Amino acid sequence: YRAREFDGIWTGSTGRDRTRRNALLAAFASAGDHGLPAGEYDPNALMARLQAANTPAEKGAMEVEMSRLFLSYARDIQTGILTPSRVVSEIRREVPLRSRLGYLQGFVGSSPAGYLATLPPSSPEYARLLREKLNLERLISNGGWGPTVSGNGLAIGASGGSVIGLRDRLVVMGYMERSATQTYDATLQAAVQRFQQAHGLTADGEAGAGTLAELNISAAARLQQIIVAMERERWLNRPRGERHVWVNLTDFSAAIMDNDSVTYQTRSVIGALASDRQTPEFSDVMEYMVINPSWYVPRSIIVNEYLPALQRNRNAVSHIEITDRNGRRINRGAVNFSQFNARTFPYSMRQPPSRGNALGLVKFIFPNQYNIYLHDTPAKSLFSREVRAYSHGCIRLNDPFDFAYALLAAQETDPEQVFQSYLNSGREARVNLDDPVPVHLVYRTAFTHTTGQLNFRRDIYSRDSRIWNALANEGVAVRAIGG
Repeated sequence: YRAREFDGIWTGSTGRDRTRRNALLAAFASAGDHGLPAGEYDPNALMARLQAANTPAEKGAMEVEMSRLFLSYARDIQTGILTPSRVVSEIRREVPLRSRLGYLQGFVGSSPAGYLATLPPSSPEYARLLREKLNLERLISNGGWGPTVSGNGLAIGASGGSVIGLRDRLVVMGYMERSATQTYDATLQAAVQRFQQAHGLTADGEAGAGTLAELNISAAARLQQIIVAMERERWLNRPRGERHVWVNLTDFSAAIMDNDSVTYQTRSVIGALASDRQTPEFSDVMEYMVINPSWYVPRSIIVNEYLPALQRNRNAVSHIEITDRNGRRINRGAVNFSQFNARTFPYSMRQPPSRGNALGLVKFIFPNQYNIYLHDTPAKSLFSREVRAYSHGCIRLNDPFDFAYALLAAQETDPEQVFQSYLNSGREARVNLDDPVPVHLVYRTAFTHTTGQLNFRRDIYSRDSRIWNALANEGVAVRAIGG
């Protein structure tokens, strides 16, 4: 205001002031659409306060208050209501906050309505989530998905009230056309499979206990998941890269994305549910891959798992080399492991390249302080499981070779031959990416496909429930809208 010689932005009587006021009030009226605290941005209450401001002092106070609300709204809708790490410590994401002065200068120097329209994330995913949120709110106003489905499990050939309830719920949810069937037939089975696929469940077409539990989650609870996903999208409101790697922890998948389209995707295993093994959320840049990697055992695993084993039997974990600070292999027989504890153990541990290496035959490196990366694994059986949370925090890939080929295709005419030549040498080799690729480790329990299909996943680390509670404390609420 000093730089403007205390010229007001909102409370004057000129057409320009009215245009700014009206644009801001209109934006506030749709704050609830975006999952913002509607009570904080109540346009009717604000208009009443403006009309009641008659003296210069009262108008001055309202001028400042409107600027405060504008700045709060701009930050809320563009980069989120919450500071993520304060809610969930495992979210290490750097939110791209903008300058408050820049907001005011940008608004004053632009078309008011046009400027406000640019504030929400411009990503296609945010637009799709917003559309699904409004659709679900309209559905809730009409009774939601109807009664829950009773029973512990239903399969082909079943009939009766539970099957009718299953049919009706799947119809309302959009997974099958209206039908008069009272029997669990092939049509109902196909609808159950579609539901299972959209919820990350084993698509066997049987409405077992796990499927029914997901099916019976209320529309209001699903709406909470969408609102949390929109908040998460605001935390990531910056360019992701035309080509980037997208790892959705809750979906147990890793994808290579090109211009918002999946060009390669594989199953993944993520960090186990124990609090010290959960995979953190952050973004970084993949710079290279290592073929035939050595596994340098993290200190936490050395002292918490391997040292106790060595104290019981010095020949334990014999496939792992024990090395000194200079990387020289030491003789186990010359060491009394019982003399050390977690703090004083002076050695490192390394597993040389091999098909049995804990990292498999390739790892993908995006240097970060958390020592998290993507890698192969010899433990292939875990990829057939529905819930795949078993690692110490890193991301294991089901098809790492094909993942490598897809990355190398941007720089090699025959990526498979190049990769296999390094692999067949048996020697550890670093292969740089000519164009480093952004990597985003995200946690989305509600997301869409580019086809528009809405998906839900389980909140395996209970992160989204904590985020919802924090949003509710800020005044965000589930609502139903008519029409």
